[in-house]
Amino acid sequence: MSEEAEPLPEPRDPEPPPELSVILPTHNEVMLLGSTITTLVSGLERRGRSFEIVVVENGSTDGTLRLARVLAAQFAHVRVLSLAIGDYGAALAAGFRDARGAVIVSFDVDYYDLAFLDGALHLLDTGDADLVLASKRAPGALDRRPVARRILTAGFTAAIHRLLGLDVTDAHGIKAMDAAVVVPLVEQTVLRGSLFDVELVLRASRAGLAVRELPAVVRELRPPRTSVLRRTVESVIGLVRLRLLVGAGERPEKHRSERPAS
Repeated sequence: MSEEAEPLPEPRDPEPPPELSVILPTHNEVMLLGSTITTLVSGLERRGRSFEIVVVENGSTDGTLRLARVLAAQFAHVRVLSLAIGDYGAALAAGFRDARGAVIVSFDVDYYDLAFLDGALHLLDTGDADLVLASKRAPGALDRRPVARRILTAGFTAAIHRLLGLDVTDAHGIKAMDAAVVVPLVEQTVLRGSLFDVELVLRASRAGLAVRELPAVVRELRPPRTSVLRRTVESVIGLVRLRLLVGAGERPEKHRSERPAS
């Protein structure tokens, strides 16, 4: 007597992608990573959008990768990528490519601002921006870093205006973007390190995307790891390479940068 075959289980619907991906490049941050993840998860849950946090560990030697994996096991929203070499730009590029959300925001373990995210999401939702930059020099910004760091940022901004024709007040740091139009530009970028995000902003501007700025609130959670002198030399060399790579020019008139939103 033949046995009846058991019915096959109903296929489960694949988990829908989150609305928001937070990319967190992470290098030797064992002292801050736990508190940053806890704060971000709590703050993002209160905002009611589905989200993921992608920790992109890169070249850490202090137990950061182990801690990141522990946090990913603790928080369902967190997952981990790991790169063998410490490279901030490479970590961002890998995170942007791997993100599943329609909107992507890049934070640093020691520099994040959920109030900026609220404003950026509004601009992206309404179609007023494709890429939103958190500016340390826009009207209304509060920069609590040492004076030498603020002077370096001012000089860097002047350099990107003069050398690249890039009409923004700050190209480094926190950004939020429409993944569909900005992430394809990642494949065009050449530079990594600290100049990757500057090149990405430049290419977005040259492509005619709407780039907006919001004032940032900046305070240091730990001492900087790179001296002002070293950062200055790296920035000058990087900008010269970027000028040779992409050339100078003005962004398209139809999307000329508006005054920073308040």
